[in-house]
Amino acid sequence: MKKTKIEWTEATWNPSTGCNKVSAGCKNCYAETMAIRLQHMNARGYENGFKFNLMPERLEQPLRIKKPTKFFVNSMSDLFHEKMPFDYLDQIFEVIRLTPQHTYQILTKREDRLTEYFSHKTAPDNVWLGVTVENSKTTKRIDVLRRIDARIRFLSCEPLLANLGKLDLTDIHWVIVGGESGRKARPMQPQWAIDIKHQCEQQEVSFFFKQWGAWGADGLKRSKKANGRTLLGREWNQEPQNV
Repeated sequence: MKKTKIEWTEATWNPSTGCNKVSAGCKNCYAETMAIRLQHMNARGYENGFKFNLMPERLEQPLRIKKPTKFFVNSMSDLFHEKMPFDYLDQIFEVIRLTPQHTYQILTKREDRLTEYFSHKTAPDNVWLGVTVENSKTTKRIDVLRRIDARIRFLSCEPLLANLGKLDLTDIHWVIVGGESGRKARPMQPQWAIDIKHQCEQQEVSFFFKQWGAWGADGLKRSKKANGRTLLGREWNQEPQNV
């Protein structure tokens, strides 16, 4: 568990590590690159690189933190990975219920497993439940998410790889948009992000622009920091309205 530079959260909690690719957004996975680096550093939990791995010794970490903290759960994995046992998921959500002072942001690309787990369950009130939507093929995840009983539902359109077209944001509370980072990053067209922002405004959904990534609004490749986070002349850091 550690503080993070991810703009929309405060810290990360990884009760499991490792993953595998399931859609286009996974192609240049930052977590995979980091896991291989940690493997070479002999870091605990990354002995097998990016293979899925449970980390039960990390389960109780949030219990030891009293200060209210916003945690991104499994920044280095997917909480609903095919190899994640549901009884271990139950333990994770029990820790979440025991720490109502914290907020837990959970993001997945595995909508089928998400549906299966929550078929007879309600997400705790301190959970923000989200899905990644990177192109038109993955917009179906939105329909799955809105059927889950959760107080806060959000979309992460990062890396945004295409124009998503018309979106139905009914019962969605927050949308994050960002371009891809890294040496092999694919560019994001400004209009794709602008279209999502306008739809958020029209449907009264909070909008957060995370980054341009490796490619700037002008179509030039440079450092992520140099490209900045402004869209239409300003930063957009809205959070869900009914938190």
